[in-house]
Amino acid sequence: MKFKQYLKDGSCDIEFSLKERLIILRKGKLHLPADTFRHFSNTLVRLVADWNVHFKEETKNLVTTEETPIDGE
Repeated sequence: MKFKQYLKDGSCDIEFSLKERLIILRKGKLHLPADTFRHFSNTLVRLVADWNVHFKEETKNLVTTEETPIDGE
């Protein structure tokens, strides 16, 4: 899985490898063992910090609640 952020508008694509897509198709999920999940979460925290640098000011100030709709394309 790769996260590709666009510097122009701060949006992001999450790209899955062919193997990951086949696993999701077959199992309906990705399972991460504890050590892999730890590496994934460490990477995700770093990515989140990096992403915020590229957001426009109005996007940086958005607040998300449980009622906030999150729609993907």
